[in-house]
Amino acid sequence: AVVIKSVEETSKVDPARKTVLFSQTTMDKPTFYQIADALRERIKELEVGTFEESAVDFHAKDTICGQVSGRDKKLREFAAKNEVVVFVAGRNSSNGKVLYEICRDTNPRSYFVEDETELKGEWFEERDTVGISGATSTPQWLMERVKLAIENIFQPATV
Repeated sequence: AVVIKSVEETSKVDPARKTVLFSQTTMDKPTFYQIADALRERIKELEVGTFEESAVDFHAKDTICGQVSGRDKKLREFAAKNEVVVFVAGRNSSNGKVLYEICRDTNPRSYFVEDETELKGEWFEERDTVGISGATSTPQWLMERVKLAIENIFQPATV
């Protein structure tokens, strides 16, 4: 098995061998399809001039979690409309890591915390709007605790 995470790493895959591409359930869809397209292109180049019976098989299986991919667009909009984003999730949450990266790609003032004790004053300015989001498994009560801590300690414009 060969593990790849980007289009650049597709060179690790032997295009002469039968290939099945699976995604991690929390991978972002655009990257998965870019990798699949790059692999298809490499295999197509190999197939030029070969006999039909020796053609290489390639299959791409999209196993990306619908809850992650379904939140992508709305999360980008959410991150863009707030000056600061605090993303609440467990450090080992694959779902949380992917969703946080979506926020950070859209808004560089996005911060990952497990709970309110990890908040830092230098993240906030007096007139900031702050958005709070979390992983699929992050409980609402935990995000409420983070919200209260931000309101009580840092007093931004809106949370």
